[in-house]
Amino acid sequence: MAATERNAGKLRRMSTVSVLLPALARFQSLHDFQRRLLRADVLERGATHELATSHYFHWAESPLPAAALMREHLAHDAGDHAWLCAELAHIKPDMTGARMLACGSLDVSRDDADALAAALQPLFDDRGMALQTTLPARWHVRLPDPLQVPALDPPGDVLGDDLIRHLPEGDAGKPWRQLLNEVQIVLHQHPINQARAGQGKPAINSLWLWGGGRLPAQVQSDVQVVHGDDLLLASLASAAGVTHYPLTDFRVDAKVEADTLLDLGRSGEPAACRDLLFELLDDKRTDTLALHFADGERYRLRRGQRWRLWRRGS
Repeated sequence: MAATERNAGKLRRMSTVSVLLPALARFQSLHDFQRRLLRADVLERGATHELATSHYFHWAESPLPAAALMREHLAHDAGDHAWLCAELAHIKPDMTGARMLACGSLDVSRDDADALAAALQPLFDDRGMALQTTLPARWHVRLPDPLQVPALDPPGDVLGDDLIRHLPEGDAGKPWRQLLNEVQIVLHQHPINQARAGQGKPAINSLWLWGGGRLPAQVQSDVQVVHGDDLLLASLASAAGVTHYPLTDFRVDAKVEADTLLDLGRSGEPAACRDLLFELLDDKRTDTLALHFADGERYRLRRGQRWRLWRRGS
């Protein structure tokens, strides 16, 4: 009986590390990793890109109110207002329309951010909106009541694609399409973009609005500990009362005792991600890895699955 209880205790302490990873396609050249996935359990597809983070958190409202969560985490003044993220973006016209080539990752100083925002503020003032440069590269828009929040795709779903496929449609979307068009005109003519061109930097020639909604009354989570550097992840962890550490604090030389979410980022190097995952699993730091790729593919890897020879790929 005592042995049974000890074994049950070990089972209860078994840890699962859930890992957010770059898109699965980026791992295609890593044949040892692909063979390992062939022996893994395939899970139901999950959310993609920025929204993948939300798979591990729960709230009553829907969809993910990313803007309100991040504004509250950074400025503590989200209140009961509706908010939108306003991500600085680089758009490039092509033969068929325009494509977003960068969003949220453009290097910008505080002075330049404030100057760009000052030029754009009249457009938002005319619509009763407040444009806030929460951080130089993280802007938010406070919306007036009872303005309906538009449903716009997160930047990860828009990058590289034809922009027209992701703009709000119909009569309800017309004011938002007009706003984005006016924003692009103002930014295209701004002296800061002329200076950026001389420095070899991509122009900040648009904003992308997404993540609209109000701060949830309560956020809960399936994980106990979070390691990662993404702002949205930190904001969700803070709202849920989950312990959050930067990625550099994650130790692969220690057993993972609690259910952990590890964010290796959409831009993580695939070979480095593979090495870390294999070390965690093969060195018995954890029993199970739940892998969530940025394109929504999900797998469960366990140590014993390496012996599933009947599922081995060629």
